[in-house]
Amino acid sequence: MIILSLEELREKAFFQNSIDVWIMLCEEKKWDYSDIENYLNFIDYLFSNGIKIQRFPLCIKESGGMFERGKDKTSFLERLSKVQSDNASAFTIKLTQSAIATMRGFTL
Repeated sequence: MIILSLEELREKAFFQNSIDVWIMLCEEKKWDYSDIENYLNFIDYLFSNGIKIQRFPLCIKESGGMFERGKDKTSFLERLSKVQSDNASAFTIKLTQSAIATMRGFTL
């Protein structure tokens, strides 16, 4: 399994999708990323703390990617797609140092 920190994720690309950011934050904090309600709370937290994020069309079938969690991540995205909420989506996030610090302030 490949585990990256948020800084390592930023080194790969300055803009990242919120799903990958959420998974990395959960890895750092030893949380289960698959809880949809926690993800929605995280997105609410980003909005309420002024983090600029934009809706991003993330293809479920191609999202498995670098985490070697493809199947789990795909399942998470499929469940997320069935939730009726403006925040039940993937977003693009600019990973600045201050954005990363704010994200690390999120608690369950």
